[in-house]
Amino acid sequence: MKKLVLGLVAIALVILVVSSLSSKLPSYEPDRDYLDLEEALVKEFIFAKDSSVIELPEGHFLFSQSLSLDNKKHLTIRGKGMDKTVLSFKGQKSGAEGIKITNSQHITLEDFTIEDAAGDNLKVSETDTLIIRRIRSAWTGEVSEENGAYALYPVLSTNVLIEQSEVIGSSDAGIYVGQSDKVIIRNNKAFFNVAGVESENSTNVEIYENEVFNNTSGLLIFNLPGLTMSGGHVKAHNNLVYDNNLSNFAVKGSIVSAVPKGTGVIVMATKDVTLFDNEIKDHKTSNMSIVSYELFALEQEDAELSDDAEDRGLRGIDADFKNDLDYNPYSGRVYAYQNRFENRFFVPTFSNDFGLLWAFKNGFKIPDIAYDGIIAEDGKLQDKAHLICLKNNEGASFAYLDASNDFEGFTTDDKMFECEGE
Repeated sequence: MKKLVLGLVAIALVILVVSSLSSKLPSYEPDRDYLDLEEALVKEFIFAKDSSVIELPEGHFLFSQSLSLDNKKHLTIRGKGMDKTVLSFKGQKSGAEGIKITNSQHITLEDFTIEDAAGDNLKVSETDTLIIRRIRSAWTGEVSEENGAYALYPVLSTNVLIEQSEVIGSSDAGIYVGQSDKVIIRNNKAFFNVAGVESENSTNVEIYENEVFNNTSGLLIFNLPGLTMSGGHVKAHNNLVYDNNLSNFAVKGSIVSAVPKGTGVIVMATKDVTLFDNEIKDHKTSNMSIVSYELFALEQEDAELSDDAEDRGLRGIDADFKNDLDYNPYSGRVYAYQNRFENRFFVPTFSNDFGLLWAFKNGFKIPDIAYDGIIAEDGKLQDKAHLICLKNNEGASFAYLDASNDFEGFTTDDKMFECEGE
């Protein structure tokens, strides 16, 4: 037995060394020829009137400060196309966001690119009825933890539509919808981010027909503690989520720095989530994971978020999450059916503890669906509050971790979780 363990460890070390040699981070290097139109466009934002259109001309424009709108109604910001109108905040000296919109109603942004803000490229807060359409939001050069956190970031908003857009290079999440209600995220592309698409503490969210690839992790559906609202009632369907195996370049101590590379979909501490008709494939840790906040807190128990990172709006692991009496850290009422799974990788990554777990407990096999099995102390596995239903998932392998009991009950038998759900 000792020889077997030593052999497995040796194999793991060899694979880890080999994978580290090929872990160079990608770059996004578009050609730019900047023009100076800053003064005119800054004035147009400042003096914008309700029920008007800000027409952005064709060209690449460099800004040293944020463009801001507050308390506007029925306003459209329109460019000539993602490849034709580029607003760059490279070397920004004033403000954190590229474009910041607050306390507004009926706002539309369409047909332009935002690049290289010091913080978030586009942040919209406390706004009702928001359309983000055909917007590319990116950081240029090699991806880095110095990149802004969020490419497209609606928060505390209602009636949000994000469609036909592209997000590239975020050090946290490309599309990040936080504490919002009535959200549609459709027909977008997310790549070269730590998290491709994330729904955080949001309700009545529908995520469909997106292509999410070459991120650290693809689609995240989270509930975090200490916030004003709890999320749920999220549907994700007809998405293509593949090859999200990018090394994690998030700021140390941030919540997404705990996300293991090679995870397609993660559902964490959330209830009433339905995933169906998605194609999820080619991930080195797992194609889909259902976990509790406790597991994430354990992964990051020694990591602290710096003051600078907090000033950038990043969230860290809350070690005192149990003091939030309104927060439920356990997943439940999660329904996954008619999804298609496959994996071209035969050996897991050893960049995180899950790889070693699959080696020792699962014969090096990477499960398509992994469930940590952590539930409330007064709960019971598969009771109404902790129900996990898996049905007709093509090609899916399974792993139940029994993580709260040191993996003693680890099993690949999913019969207990075969149920209709809803």
